[in-house]
Amino acid sequence: MQDTTFKLSNKVRDKSLTALSVYNVGRQKCTRSYEWGPGIRDHYVIHYVSAGKGTYRTGGVTRTLTAGDIFLIYPDTEVHYQADHSDPWSYEWVGFAGADAGPILKATDFTPLEPVLYAPAFGGEIMAALRRINEDFGNSFSRAVSMTGNLYGLLSILVRERTGGEDREDRDTELVRRIIAYIDQWYSYPISVEDMASYAGVSRSTLFRVFTRHLGCSPKEYLERCRIRRASYLLRSTQLTIGAISVSVGYDNGLYFSRAYKKLTGLSPSQYRRESSAEPGGERGPSEEGDGGRPE
Repeated sequence: MQDTTFKLSNKVRDKSLTALSVYNVGRQKCTRSYEWGPGIRDHYVIHYVSAGKGTYRTGGVTRTLTAGDIFLIYPDTEVHYQADHSDPWSYEWVGFAGADAGPILKATDFTPLEPVLYAPAFGGEIMAALRRINEDFGNSFSRAVSMTGNLYGLLSILVRERTGGEDREDRDTELVRRIIAYIDQWYSYPISVEDMASYAGVSRSTLFRVFTRHLGCSPKEYLERCRIRRASYLLRSTQLTIGAISVSVGYDNGLYFSRAYKKLTGLSPSQYRRESSAEPGGERGPSEEGDGGRPE
């Protein structure tokens, strides 16, 4: 059986940037039980676990990590990490130091007591940033500047996503506003959650997490409620057939529309039309019902 393990490690010779400088960058698919340490580094190292599992020991605590987790090594701190025997991990890393490194990392969720982020939603962004640094590797001054620029970008993600951070809260609120506006404009087309995430430039998991936290419903649920509100208006105020209304609000299947309408309002579209016509002053509330609210 061919051994598919590998290690790509690039070390920078001239660390001439004092504010923030990349020391090394690489990726590795480890052999069974491969380990580093116990030992210390003289710089920071961020690892992103891309597959498999392993353990990371520092400060007397051993943590089991799996794909999607991120761990930080602090300078002059004894650490030991080891790949699992049956499912050895693969990871990508960047080592760095400089006057800006410590203050920036203090603005993230990493701490010496908890130097691990467990499967954060933005992990894919971190991996992409690590790969950009790897692609820019070189020992010329221009390469050093390019690697450092991408390293700042990676660290900015960690700062942006820190738990409870004001920057993150502002960004999340703006994300919700943008998606609400997008849904309000495009609800009558066959848009998907993937379309929304692509429009906002975030992952599906990030969109779901932020939307649910702010509005108490998923993006898909909000889209459905938006369509049903609009359908209720058309049922009350026009003579369009139910089939035409279904198409007008983004459903290409009339039966699915009727089921979705009844599930959300408790009435079929035809029942709602009859009731709203019979009682013009006592309209039932699907037009106002649970849109999940909007961010303040």
